[in-house]
Amino acid sequence: MEDLVIRDADVVDGTGADSYRADVVVDGGRIVSIVKEAAAAGCQRPKAVRELDAEGLVLSPGFIDMHAHSDLALLRDPDHSAKAAQGVTLEVLGQDGLSYAPVDDRTLDGVRRSVAGWNGSGDDIDFDWRSVGEYLDRLDRGIAVNAAYLVPQGTVRALVVGWDDREATPAELDRMRRLVAEGLEQGAVGMSSGLTYTPGMYAKNAELTELCRVVAAYGGYYCPHHRSYGAGALEAYAEMVELSRQAGCPLHLAHATLNFGVNEGRAPELLALLDDALAAGADLTLDTYPYTAGCTTLAALLPSWASEGGPRETLRRLTDDGTAERIRHDLEVVGSDGCHGVPVDWDTVEISGVGGPGLGEYVGRTVRESAALRGETPWTTARRLLVEDRLAPAILQHVGHEENVRAIMRHRVHTGGSDGILQGAKPHPRAYGTFPRYLGEYVRESGVLSLEECVAHLTGRPAARLRLPDRGLVREGHRADLVLFDPRTVAAGSSYDAPRTPPTGIPYVLIDGRFVIEDGRRTDVLAGRAVRRSPVAG
Repeated sequence: MEDLVIRDADVVDGTGADSYRADVVVDGGRIVSIVKEAAAAGCQRPKAVRELDAEGLVLSPGFIDMHAHSDLALLRDPDHSAKAAQGVTLEVLGQDGLSYAPVDDRTLDGVRRSVAGWNGSGDDIDFDWRSVGEYLDRLDRGIAVNAAYLVPQGTVRALVVGWDDREATPAELDRMRRLVAEGLEQGAVGMSSGLTYTPGMYAKNAELTELCRVVAAYGGYYCPHHRSYGAGALEAYAEMVELSRQAGCPLHLAHATLNFGVNEGRAPELLALLDDALAAGADLTLDTYPYTAGCTTLAALLPSWASEGGPRETLRRLTDDGTAERIRHDLEVVGSDGCHGVPVDWDTVEISGVGGPGLGEYVGRTVRESAALRGETPWTTARRLLVEDRLAPAILQHVGHEENVRAIMRHRVHTGGSDGILQGAKPHPRAYGTFPRYLGEYVRESGVLSLEECVAHLTGRPAARLRLPDRGLVREGHRADLVLFDPRTVAAGSSYDAPRTPPTGIPYVLIDGRFVIEDGRRTDVLAGRAVRRSPVAG
């Protein structure tokens, strides 16, 4: 007998096709048969060791988080209910050009400091890897959900060029190409960039194009956090579309939002740009999260020149009064490149997490609110916090627009990505609520997407971008990464006030045919593994 039959489920298969009622049989970690209700009439129904009554529940493929920052969280927290409870069965790591492989000891130290606000300091992690392949092997020891990896271009640049704002030499460019190729050979699915983060932002387009040609040769895709989401955002999107065209590389636009006052209501312009590119033959997708606030580190807002040389140099500049005044002027008057060319509005910058145990009073307040309590300027408060917390503070930035969010999620190449940062006392609720929020708020409550269409955005479409031939659909022979949810009650429990509240209406989640969520509770199963792409070129 087979392992499991899921009885009388309303199957939404991830293709966008209409739902149907069926029994779905799982054995050996795969879907072995699907018996539709009509076909079962008058026939003996399939039997299994275990039968699960799915009456009133939707059965869909497991959700794929196309933009995750769980690079250390998966190793630190075997439970990982933040994602598992949402129905996420696969996360894509290595985002925004900064992660932990490939590295050497020097580069690892700089990366850990620069993204402590995303992933924590890492003091509780045994960094027993240096290459991409070794990191994926570490994941294979057992994790809560599956994970794929993008080679982080900023980390590669730090390893070869360092943290300086200069062009790579021909020899350095050759070494970066080799490192990207090695990462793809070892199983990475593509390459990411963080073009408002140092040191990745110091790369000119000619350098990025050369690296993207390597990515394309291995069947991967390029995932840039491009150079602006504020002033110049549309130009930045167009720049990435043209770069990918020249490189012949598939493009996936990370957290494709249009933020700040300068972009209110401009989503139709972005979508027209993308439609023109698609009509011209571009291989293009994007991801978004269904919230208006962004999330990053406080240090990321600084002008790039202030971060040249790495975190230690950034801290040195912040402690020098004259240099700190130049930083303030760029931030508050000019509009720094780290703040997307828009002068910072301290009313929109909320501290969501700190590294130091004595700094918790800042969390949950905007920089301006904390400054007012101290009778000082916002920059004085921000500067002190950056120095005392060694660049670790994470922030929410309330600069988005709901009409833009809704318009972009409707697009035919859209996929879901949480951009979820799990660190901090008060993280962004998207880390705990992105996928049930899509199903509850934007399907059931607002009707922005149909159920079938939304599930395709979260499953089949991202699996196609990742070129995973046996994931993302409810189909015979596919891996049994599955979610059962109640379409009448599914909702994100997380909010800005209570960001770690679990979702409702998702009683069962399976990975490789094993229950990681059962009756709404996390089991002790660690069924996740690294999902590697086999190289298509040598």
